[in-house]
Amino acid sequence: MSIEGVFSACNLIAMAGWILLLAIPRSRRGITVAGTVIPLSLAAIYLVVFVLNVRGSQGGFSSLAGVAQLFENRWLLLAGWVHYLAFDLFIGAWETRDAMARGLSRLWLAPCLVMTFMLGPIGLLLYHAARTRAHEPLDVPILAPVPKAH
Repeated sequence: MSIEGVFSACNLIAMAGWILLLAIPRSRRGITVAGTVIPLSLAAIYLVVFVLNVRGSQGGFSSLAGVAQLFENRWLLLAGWVHYLAFDLFIGAWETRDAMARGLSRLWLAPCLVMTFMLGPIGLLLYHAARTRAHEPLDVPILAPVPKAH
């Protein structure tokens, strides 16, 4: 399969997981597929692509210049992309499980999942803020001062 074929296939596989999380977030089977089966499949693809292409590559992970040099190898750049796909989806599934356990509304969860899908860590920050805000008593302002300990 060509590098573009692997890229497209991985994107489609990840997209299926995100659709499951958004469409049926209360389904145990859906969360298992989206949060375990698909990320582990992407992790296996990452492993194969990385192992088959790292030998002889220049660069490394000890500096930004080294990472840029490593990613000049388009197969390793693809491996890095698959890494993002797997981990972002894994985090999205965690957000979904956590939201369901806390009784957090899908209205709070959905925008967080979209942001996690599009911008990874920013979505995680948004989810943390949403779950914190959603569980505050309505009469307490979000920026209320923290009482001093005595």
